[in-house]
Amino acid sequence: MIRNVVMAATVSPWGVAATAALVALTLVVSWRLDLGLHRVIFLSSTRSVVQLLATGLLLVPALRPDAHLAWAWVWSGTMLVFATGVVRRRTTPLGANRPSIALSAIAVTCPVAAGLAVVFCFGVLPLKPWTLVPMAGIILGNTLPATAAGAIRFVELVTEEQGQIEAMLALGFKTKEAIRPQVARAVKTALTPEIERMRMIGLVLLPGTMTGMLLAGADPINAVMTQMVVTFLVLGAITVTVATVVLGCSLSAVGDGRLSTRPSR
Repeated sequence: MIRNVVMAATVSPWGVAATAALVALTLVVSWRLDLGLHRVIFLSSTRSVVQLLATGLLLVPALRPDAHLAWAWVWSGTMLVFATGVVRRRTTPLGANRPSIALSAIAVTCPVAAGLAVVFCFGVLPLKPWTLVPMAGIILGNTLPATAAGAIRFVELVTEEQGQIEAMLALGFKTKEAIRPQVARAVKTALTPEIERMRMIGLVLLPGTMTGMLLAGADPINAVMTQMVVTFLVLGAITVTVATVVLGCSLSAVGDGRLSTRPSR
């Protein structure tokens, strides 16, 4: 499988340094267009380098050929903890309506657990440290941005359409029914980028998993099949996580007919 592939491509530190010039180009564009992103770009780039180097070093004991599977489970559990924190931080603009820690944990854990169960229980991939950790990371990494986007969009819609919601309540609709259109549109907003991405796969887009396997010398058909698995898992995970968080945010509107936009204390 993936582990038995002989690496056909390696990247040197000089290669990384050369590609970093593109970051410098982004800084120049930000400066010339007065985007005000200089600090964010620099800090984000530096942080990504530090985090990736640390991850590479920490993954060594977990992904050794003789490594015990428990290390991979510990690593995956740690990722879930950090992902829960990320959901909480990225939904800070929701104020009092941000999902609770428990809801955030459920939202990120359920799709990962379901995805891993499908992959390993049905024999799609062998349950090994070098398959468990990447699969958990791929699912989490793709769901978090969509989750934050869906939740924030929900609050924007409810705030913008407060009059429509109150009118429906005045006509006798229950709160759940009054805000259901906003819930649906927020979830749709979060799902649309991934659906569009699926439409482009293979034509103008070669996704990361497939590209990595091809660079490693894997058989193209195996790479394509693996990418199919990853793509379907990601879409399902995004659906579950976004729906869970958006519905959780909507619970604050049930009872008083409106969504509080006061910041949490």
